[in-house]
Amino acid sequence: LPLECRMGSFVLGTADGRPVDTTGAGDCFRGSYVAARYADGKGVAESLRWAAAAASLACEVEGAMASMPDRASICERLEGPMVGAPPASPGAPAPQAEMPAGLQPASAWGIGEVSPDASLVQRVEGKSRKTWRFSDLSRERVQVAVSSVGRPVHADIQLWLGPDWTPYTLRAYSEDGKRRPVQTLVGTRCKAAMVEVRNLGESEFPFAAAANYAKDPMASLPIELPASTPGERVDGGALRSFALDPAAGQVEVVLLTDGRQLNARVELLVGPNNPKQSYEVFTNNGELNSLCVAFDTPDAGATVRVVNHAPVEFPCYIHVRERRV
Repeated sequence: LPLECRMGSFVLGTADGRPVDTTGAGDCFRGSYVAARYADGKGVAESLRWAAAAASLACEVEGAMASMPDRASICERLEGPMVGAPPASPGAPAPQAEMPAGLQPASAWGIGEVSPDASLVQRVEGKSRKTWRFSDLSRERVQVAVSSVGRPVHADIQLWLGPDWTPYTLRAYSEDGKRRPVQTLVGTRCKAAMVEVRNLGESEFPFAAAANYAKDPMASLPIELPASTPGERVDGGALRSFALDPAAGQVEVVLLTDGRQLNARVELLVGPNNPKQSYEVFTNNGELNSLCVAFDTPDAGATVRVVNHAPVEFPCYIHVRERRV
């Protein structure tokens, strides 16, 4: 087990440092790794450390089910040192945890960035919904992320202001919620708001979702990106396509108007007319609630296509920025 030897091991908290009962420790390790890697979006190395911490705690309690640790206990164990890990070579850079493809810290779009401790991550079963409430009137941007374990994602994201006003609706689709998670920013207009994420898929296709107030630089991205990249006007009923650099690992898109309604669809195509991911947005004010999303692009030869569904008198403007990761 070279990887285990390289990472080290955790010291048990028992009186003699020996395990009390190893029953269920292996299951705990495997389950904890899957949860950290695919539900929380952690890297491989970080997920392995998480699973090792969980399994070490399971060895300290007698029984199988009774030994399964909670999240707080795992986090506490992770704060302690690991023994047996080889020292870093002189002058060598500190090892970095592996990041999922297309989700580098500079972009901070992933579900792990939205809720680092996973306290805001909720599992959304098919044909059900979850909500997050936001009441800070000094903040105007909420970050939402949705991912799955590799299954399709059909989600409806709505902004609620008050009991019966929904000024912003976003319908999102991804062929593979692991390779291409749903990642967006929603403006709250500096009001008390509620964000609803509804799973439109069947019961066999649950997904994980999280929503939280965006922090800089993400909070200012809907303003910074249009200011730093050239835009293209898309008249009502028109279509525009943008071929992406094969080296791009992620593309950020902002779609906005001059205050008029925004009714459009943005798609990620791989191959001729083969959409892998799409967002359909409607809002009564495309300036206060611009569409701001990120596409992960693990496949070369991708294209971003935008279609303006509004009448001709309602143009919109698209800004695209590629990231090489």
